[in-house]
Amino acid sequence: MSKVVVVTGAGAGVGRATVAEFARHGYDVALLSRDKGRLDHAAADLKASYGVRGLGIQTDVADADAVEAAASLAERELGPIDVWVNVAMATVFAPVSKLTAQEFERGTKVTYLGQVHGTMAALSRMRTRNRGTIVNVGSALGYRSVPLQSIYCGAKFAVRGFTDALRSEIIHDGLDVHLTTVDLPAVNTPQFDWALNKMGKKAQPVAPIYEPEVAARAIFFAATHRRREVWVGFPTVKAILANRIAPGLIDRYLASAGYKGQLTDEPLAPDAPANLFEPVSGDYGAHGRFDSRSRTTSWEMFTNRHRNAFLAVTGVAILGGISVLIGRKREK
Repeated sequence: MSKVVVVTGAGAGVGRATVAEFARHGYDVALLSRDKGRLDHAAADLKASYGVRGLGIQTDVADADAVEAAASLAERELGPIDVWVNVAMATVFAPVSKLTAQEFERGTKVTYLGQVHGTMAALSRMRTRNRGTIVNVGSALGYRSVPLQSIYCGAKFAVRGFTDALRSEIIHDGLDVHLTTVDLPAVNTPQFDWALNKMGKKAQPVAPIYEPEVAARAIFFAATHRRREVWVGFPTVKAILANRIAPGLIDRYLASAGYKGQLTDEPLAPDAPANLFEPVSGDYGAHGRFDSRSRTTSWEMFTNRHRNAFLAVTGVAILGGISVLIGRKREK
C-alpha cells in the first residue's frame, strides 16, 4: 500500500518541488494551495511522471476549517496520512512603517497559523494511529531577522516556538509521532516575483541561493529520518550561530546590507502581481528567475545525511590530533 503525504503551498516553489520529491519515492500526494488550475496541473503531472496518485485540494491554510476539511478529503481519497509537510508562506517586502495591520494579520495567518492549522489537522489523525511525521518548514530568518521582511520573520520565529512546545507535549504523551523542522536558506522560487513589494525595485534572494530541489530533498530526508531539525545550506548555519554570538553587530550590518541585498536595480512594474490576499494565476513551477545563480547541492545536507559517518571521521581526526600533541609533549 502506498504511503500518503500532504503538502501545503504545493502550487509552486519549494512546495511544488517537495511534491515531486515525495512522488519520486512512490508517495501518493495531496496538494494544498489556493490556485485550483495550478493544483490540477501539478496533480495530473504526478500520474504521468511518477505513476502515483495526486489530489489537488484548493485550500487557504489561513482558514482552519478549510485545512481540516482538506485533511478529511485527503484521507477519504488517498488513505491515512503518513506525512504532513507545512510549506505555505507569504511575505511582504517593505519596512514596518509602510505596512498595514491587515497585511501583518494576513501574512501571519498564512505563514504561522497555516503551519499550526496543518499540524493540528495532521496530529489529530496521527494521534489515534500513534504514527506519522509532521514537517514544519522554518527558515534561517526564524533565528536571525532581516529588515524589509518583518511579517515573515516574525511568523517563522513563531513557528519555531510552537514546534518546540508541541514536541515536548508529544514526548510527554508518549506518542510515536515524529515532529521535525527544516530551516531553509535563500531559495530560487517564484515568490520574489509575486510577493507584495512596496520598495519600487524587484526583490531577490540574498546569495548564495539554492534551487528548490535542495530544500525538497532536505524535507524528504527530515520526514524519513529521526532528526529534530535540519539546517540547509551554510548561510543558514552561519546566520543561526552568528546571531548567538554577536547579534548587535549583525543588527548594524543588516541596517545597510540588508536593504540592498534583497533588492535588484530593476524597477518594479506598477502592475506587478501580489499574492498576499489573492493567488496569482498561472502554471508557476518550482523555480524562480535565478537559476543561473543557484546551487543544486548543500554540503550541510550531505553531512546531515551521513551524520554518523561524519561524526566518526571527525572524532578520529580529533583523536589523531590529540595523539600527535601528546606524542610531541613526550618527546620534549
